[in-house]
Amino acid sequence: RACALKYDGHLHDRSLSQLSFSAVGRGEFDLEKFWEWRRYCSLWLLLAGLGEVPGFLFKVTSSWFGPVCLSNSLTVNMAPKGNNMIPNAHFHKDWDKRVKCWFDQPGRKLRRRQARERKALAIAPRPIAGSLRPVVRCQTFKYNTKVRAGRGFTLEELKAAGISRKVAPTLGIAVDHRRRNRSSESLQANVQRLKEYRTKLIVFPRKLSKPKRGDSDEAELKVATQLAGPVLPIPPVHRPVKARAITEEERTTSVFRSMRIARANARLVGIRQKRAREAAEADVLKKK
Repeated sequence: RACALKYDGHLHDRSLSQLSFSAVGRGEFDLEKFWEWRRYCSLWLLLAGLGEVPGFLFKVTSSWFGPVCLSNSLTVNMAPKGNNMIPNAHFHKDWDKRVKCWFDQPGRKLRRRQARERKALAIAPRPIAGSLRPVVRCQTFKYNTKVRAGRGFTLEELKAAGISRKVAPTLGIAVDHRRRNRSSESLQANVQRLKEYRTKLIVFPRKLSKPKRGDSDEAELKVATQLAGPVLPIPPVHRPVKARAITEEERTTSVFRSMRIARANARLVGIRQKRAREAAEADVLKKK
């Protein structure tokens, strides 16, 4: 505990052992008894097994004419309980200088909406969503069961639907010359998608006074409206399977193992042909 002391008399000698103090409200207090009490406390700490405690400090502060304050403090820095992370907090990073506020969110929302309206007005009467996209499968074995919108139709799909690759972009059809058709099912699905799109398409002539072949007539042009939603939305493919008993063939067959074997056979076809050819040449040499 801290004890405020008042010095009686003038400070003539710098030796603290010769000074006498009187505790405020507690009677006389001798400094020599205080040093004896300190040695007793140090001995008690040694017997208790704490050893030398650096935080056990006794401080005497004084001024020439002011009061003298005598305080003692016992500070023992012990490890925290449990196998926790060592506290190493950094609170001097000036994080408040790098805070980005978002007070302009309502204004940005309004500007985005106005930009969408200007874009829709600029491309009218074309669909707001943009060009028609094909139906493709997601990549990897994990997501291959799902379908999504692709980048563009292949040249083979456009040819099967009877649309030129140069005319397709003018009709609002996206073209992707890099994609290849790996299955006939996807080819037929996208061809059917293109044909359905052509039946619902209204083509405006470049000059209303001189319509060309393939342009829509005036009756269709009058009822034409701008499409606000997606162009021919892709419905999600979900095939529910009814509960049934597992067959013996399904128990003994591993689809994963079959796929890995087929993948290995396709990857090692070249080296196996080379080994077979070398073995046949070796047999011919042995017969000679």
